[in-house]
Amino acid sequence: MPNFAYRGRNGAGDVVEGILEGATAGAVADQLFGKGLTPIEIKPTTAAAGGVDSAASVSIQLFKPKVEHMDVLLFSRQLHTLLRAGVPIMRALTGLQESSTNPAMRDVLQDVRQSLDSGRDLSLSLARHPKVFSPFYLSMVRVGEMTGGLEEIFIRLFDHLAFERFMKDQVKSALRYPSFVVAAMGIAIVIVNIFVIPAFAKVFKGFGAELPLMTRLLIGFSDFMLNWWHALLLGVVGAVFAFNTWRKTTKGRYAWDRFKLKIPIAGKIVRKATLARFAASFALASRSGVPIIQALTNVAETVDNAYISDKVERMRDGVERGESILRTSISSGVFTPVVLQMIAVGEESGALDDMMKEIADMYQGEVEYELKTLAQQIEPILIVSLGIMVLILALGIFLPLWDLGKVSMKK
Repeated sequence: MPNFAYRGRNGAGDVVEGILEGATAGAVADQLFGKGLTPIEIKPTTAAAGGVDSAASVSIQLFKPKVEHMDVLLFSRQLHTLLRAGVPIMRALTGLQESSTNPAMRDVLQDVRQSLDSGRDLSLSLARHPKVFSPFYLSMVRVGEMTGGLEEIFIRLFDHLAFERFMKDQVKSALRYPSFVVAAMGIAIVIVNIFVIPAFAKVFKGFGAELPLMTRLLIGFSDFMLNWWHALLLGVVGAVFAFNTWRKTTKGRYAWDRFKLKIPIAGKIVRKATLARFAASFALASRSGVPIIQALTNVAETVDNAYISDKVERMRDGVERGESILRTSISSGVFTPVVLQMIAVGEESGALDDMMKEIADMYQGEVEYELKTLAQQIEPILIVSLGIMVLILALGIFLPLWDLGKVSMKK
């Protein structure tokens, strides 16, 4: 966590200065109040708390563990169990802090406890750590505080986080195999052009005859790689850096997330997984009593796809104008006719949350099926690609040998 330089007054009115570590300036203020100091000024500083030199502080910050998705998952489950057993919230957080194996999570829980001690609500205390708790998570906790059903909210959040983790892992596994094969093909092409083709080129030069076009192309490309490998390497690194920089921009992320949905085979898996998260998030928010407009706003931030998120925000805008969920879903253009029919039934019957849960389960089942048959769908494409590569190499290498053999037979 960052360090803050502070100035404050103690009970005797004396000015006290120092440096404290905290997630935010508010967290540092809570620590000062806990020590009996009234803060006058709190500002960020690069100096280390406790007299640690800055180089050591930077080293510690670089290797300090972060709060992972699994930490929040376990936190939600354990807090639900403790609250259901009647354990007070402060005692529950103390126990979770002491039992946590991640130092970063312990720091977060300590700050949450201190914030609760100062009189803040749980949702506001959790909101001090936006990188750990998403707006959707905070919205659910806020609803639980208003309705008095925090323990029920936390078990629903646990199920939702477990579902999100499952879907993300499934999508990653779906993209891992084709990515590995494409990378292997790229490495094979580099090795062939650097080691294999130059060896054959030396032999072909001794023929003293004009080489076939395919052979000349292969030798020319191999010579280019050998002579300009540094430029190619620099170009690849620059392209990767430029792509990552572009992808982090608002327009870049939108365009990339939209393109991902159009990738053959993998695109439909990503789309279904994203819509499954949308439906599950909407169902949870609706069942928890969140208004539809607020639910759509929060859900748009959880789908992890800028393109789908934009569609959800347009759905929210349509609902604000008085349109129905069905009408806005049709205009979004991302749902299948079956899903639209289920939304229509849910809206007419007043059980939209149940229908959204059914949609999430349906998409989840389809994603699982697509992943099971992924190898069968990809194999023909990979076989054709490998066949074309082998054909090009075979024609380029063996055509000159074939011509030489015909000349020898004529003699």
